[in-house]
Formats: sequence, C-alpha cells, structure tokens
Amino acid sequence: MNEKVLKFKEGIFSLNTRRFGKIAELMIKELYNFHDSLNVAYDLLTKDGNKVEVKFSTVLRKCNSVITSKNVIKEIIASKLENRMLTFENAKKANFDCNIQQVKPSEFDVLYYGCFFDDKIMICKINSSEIINDSEIMYSNHQHRGNTGEGQFHINSRTMNTHMNKYLVEWLTYEELYTLFMKKASL
Repeated sequence: MNEKVLKFKEGIFSLNTRRFGKIAELMIKELYNFHDSLNVAYDLLTKDGNKVEVKFSTVLRKCNSVITSKNVIKEIIASKLENRMLTFENAKKANFDCNIQQVKPSEFDVLYYGCFFDDKIMICKINSSEIINDSEIMYSNHQHRGNTGEGQFHINSRTMNTHMNKYLVEWLTYEELYTLFMKKASL
C-alpha cells in the first residue's frame, strides 16, 4: 500500500462516527450509482426508487482490561488505533465487536452494511424484512429504552460467517476505495 493510500486508510479509522458514516454512504453511492435521498429517514435511493440505508463499522480489537490508577497510562497508550486495528485474518482469532446500530427496518428497503478491516472492506446487503426474520444475525429491536422500531445487530467472531455466507456482496481494498473517490474528486 503506498503512502497516500495508507494515510487515507488511517484517516478513515480516525474519523468520528458521523463523518465515518458519511464516508461509508459515499462509498456505497459511488459503487452502485445510487442517488441522494430526499428524506432523512434513509440515506440513498436506487434508480428504481428503493430506499437504501448504509451502516458500517471499523474493526478494532476490544480492550478488555479494567483501567485503574496503576495502569491508566499504559492503557491510554495501548488504545491507539494503530494498536487495535485488525486485518480480516487476525479478526477471525481476535475479540472484536462491530455494532451496526440505529437500524430502523421500517424506514428503508435495503441495508448496505459491513466492516472496515485494517486490510480490506467487507460490503454486505440485506433486505429490511430479512433483518427482522433472520435469527442468525441476532437483530435486537431494543437498542434504547423507549425507542420503538429501532434496533441493532453485531458483527463479531460468532456472527461473521452468517454475514459472509448469506449477505456478502463484495470485498473492496483501500486502493480501490481511494481510486473511486479520486475519480469523483477530479470531475
């Protein structure tokens, strides 16, 4: 990976949640030639009018140790993103949890979702009805107390195979994503 693409990837991992979400949304929009939504309830529209929601997560090693006054400095230093980013192969053996949250299946037709690993990006696609009906993804419709119609599911070492076997659309490298965005930026 060249230096520009490496900095690009590291920048993606360091974005706050809302800005990271916009990157994922732009990626899906450009990859599949979708249109901007005219409604805040979902992110994009297909050419034939299907409502598309986009939810992605970065794959990071979980920090399981308790922070105490004796280890606080060590734990802060160890929490750097570079120390926690996981490749796809390493994630198979590691403790990680990607939370796909604030999912409102009644508001869209199709969900594009996935994981940004250290070495590549997993892109999955699921219909809104499948989110509720496929018990293997373990969708919970109780994300926040009192929120009806909103839920979450997790991608982790226990559920990864379900997502890959049933809903995987494609893998994307950071070089490919960089090139995709560069093409659009040069127009």
